[in-house]
Amino acid sequence: MPPWLQQVLPELVFWGTVFSLGTLLAVIVVVPWVVARLPVDYFSQPRRHKLQHPGGSAMGWLGVVLKNLLGAALVALGLLMLFTPGQGLVTLLTGLLLMNFPGKYRLERALVARESVFRAFNWFRSRHGRPPFEPPSR
Repeated sequence: MPPWLQQVLPELVFWGTVFSLGTLLAVIVVVPWVVARLPVDYFSQPRRHKLQHPGGSAMGWLGVVLKNLLGAALVALGLLMLFTPGQGLVTLLTGLLLMNFPGKYRLERALVARESVFRAFNWFRSRHGRPPFEPPSR
């Protein structure tokens, strides 16, 4: 191993661990919060609910761009963490759910159609005093 890598490696491992734990904690807090605020019929509709467009404001569009950039960064980091220690799959899925892309609603419905995911989402909702989701239509 080159000497420069021996010097840098402990710091990379430390910051990688900090980032991995940070994303795990963020997902533990953010995912239930988002799931609890989705409409009851979010997954049962044949088409996606109409998205809120940011209007013509520069700040609204900046928010959309930043959200998609954050999602893309999480996807890239999630792919990297699939091969290194960390919460790769969780980070990858969180990034995908943040981004806007064609077929995203079909992907969300396919994931929620899995009985274990559907039960977990409804459990999150019950913990926040929200009614359960309507099951996804086939």
